[in-house]
Amino acid sequence: MPLRCRPCLLAFCVGVSLPLVSTYVADPWTALGDPTRRAVFARIAQRPRPVGEIASELPVSRPAVSQHLRILKDAGLVHDRRDGTRRIYAVRREGLEAMRAELDQFWNDTLTNFKALVDQANQEDG
Repeated sequence: MPLRCRPCLLAFCVGVSLPLVSTYVADPWTALGDPTRRAVFARIAQRPRPVGEIASELPVSRPAVSQHLRILKDAGLVHDRRDGTRRIYAVRREGLEAMRAELDQFWNDTLTNFKALVDQANQEDG
């Protein structure tokens, strides 16, 4: 007999049925690793939009766009607001600022390491 899930246990049931499938992605870098999700995010970055408008511009279904938006929201990259019966999605500035800070740190670390290598090479030559 198949396992029946109540809505409140759906995430648990998915995990039991498909233990190797990641159901939610909370890391913004991982969230943007999917090409379709990046395309969804790029459209929202242009201007706030409802799900239906995003779906009309992509070769994916509206439910699929909703799932991608949920992951982007869980990762802190977008937020939504109600507008009648629709939800309008927009970029969450704080999420992008956090990613930018990480990139800046990577760049600063790279420059610091490069300077140390140059200084070491100069000491060995001189």
